[in-house]
Amino acid sequence: MKVLLLSAYDADSHKRWRRGLVSAIPHWQWTQLTLPPRFFSWRIRGNSLSWGRGEARALMEQPWDLLVVTSMVDLASLRGLVPCLAHVPTAVYFHENQFSYPRSENAVASVEPQILNIYSALCADCILFNSEFNRSSLLDGAAELLNKLPDQVPDGICDEIQSKSWVLPVPLESSTFSIERIPSTRPTFIWNHRWEYDKGPDILLAALRRFGRAQIPFTCHVVGQQFRRQPAEFAQIRKLLQKLGALGAWGYQEQLPEYRRLLGQSHGVISTARHDFQGLAVLEAVAAGCQPLVPDNLAYPEWFGGGGWRYSDDIESCAANLSAAMLRCARGVRDCVTAHVPDVQHLSWTHMAGEYEVRLRNCADGARGVRA
Repeated sequence: MKVLLLSAYDADSHKRWRRGLVSAIPHWQWTQLTLPPRFFSWRIRGNSLSWGRGEARALMEQPWDLLVVTSMVDLASLRGLVPCLAHVPTAVYFHENQFSYPRSENAVASVEPQILNIYSALCADCILFNSEFNRSSLLDGAAELLNKLPDQVPDGICDEIQSKSWVLPVPLESSTFSIERIPSTRPTFIWNHRWEYDKGPDILLAALRRFGRAQIPFTCHVVGQQFRRQPAEFAQIRKLLQKLGALGAWGYQEQLPEYRRLLGQSHGVISTARHDFQGLAVLEAVAAGCQPLVPDNLAYPEWFGGGGWRYSDDIESCAANLSAAMLRCARGVRDCVTAHVPDVQHLSWTHMAGEYEVRLRNCADGARGVRA
């Protein structure tokens, strides 16, 4: 099988999925093209131009058995610029969708990224989502948007998208499950997400303030991808943790062994995200033995069931719920109670590689049969 794999905004989770997929099906002949994860608005609208009229055009015009693209690829425009791709069976992988992002106060709303999601889904022969939450939020958002359009909107668009979609999470590397646990009676937490507004640093700050009042000695690692501009709460979080004597590792961990050492010594992994389409960083920490301290919504009920802390529009309510979850975890550590950590081995590449191969091969064979 000769496969062309396109990642138009090759962020860390996209890169992990791409590399894992190629390694998991080594007997296929893979060719990969990527674009760097910067200049978001230009990248999602301009990738078809960059590839379709750039140096990669000759490569794209070669014969392919299957085209696999991320949802950041402007598939409809790319097929128009490189017409021969319209005849290649195509699978689109949705790491995220543009309907469920919470917007900061200064964000300017645009429906164009949402329309691009719909166009790419309609062009695809097979659509894969990393969680049911991702799929359902796209379908709900698309239906809401289509209902707002003034006229000439065809019926059945969302039904068509749903009929050719499946949920296949981004799998975890097998090595994640063999991270060494480092015994400790000092409660240790890790927050390991992008340092941006949508990941809820304001909730984390409020929860740490509440938890600090319990006067339980603890450590908190605040790690993850950083950017030149970041919410002001991070400076306040660092100052608070220093005051409490709880500051652990701080900032992006360049070395994977050091990051995994932090996972191995942590008792709980925290998510304060206002959206997580899969929560790969949390799943990785759980695979390493951390208790998930996560909201009881978004994608998390799919992996862990109910019983987490609930979200509301009130930051203090969120903080109170998260602080209570941290207290339960900390007291269990202090009292040497064996923690229940969900089993996520079914989300490893070892378990999921075969399902990926079957789904993608069916996509290729089924689309060829329709077009024959």
